[in-house]
Amino acid sequence: MLPEKIVQKMISNDSFSNWLDLEIEGVKKGYCKLKATINKHMTNGFDLAHGGICYSIADSCFAFAANSTGKISLTKSASINYLKKVEINDIITAECHQLNENSNLFTVYLFNQRNEEIALFKGTAHFTNKDWS
Repeated sequence: MLPEKIVQKMISNDSFSNWLDLEIEGVKKGYCKLKATINKHMTNGFDLAHGGICYSIADSCFAFAANSTGKISLTKSASINYLKKVEINDIITAECHQLNENSNLFTVYLFNQRNEEIALFKGTAHFTNKDWS
């Protein structure tokens, strides 16, 4: 199955990614780029984006990139470093790259609308033996 079709199939069944209102901008094998706009429902008591929101945007981007390789994939481990605060109406772009074609390591870079890096997410995928069909 083509990477674009895999991601379309995934997101059609992904209530949380749909709640985040993710916009897929690009997909190819081992790669995904998407956008999301921070709204009031995504903020904490300081009117900043809750850390879990940026983590979730990155995690979805990672999941789409890992599964775009053609194997049903799950997260084995993941971590995030927050570099800059995120506010209501910020437009977040997440871009995930597989380390290399045979690697299960992925990096997601998150930027705001001013092209400032706001977070760095690293994930390790578990590739199952099941192909997407």
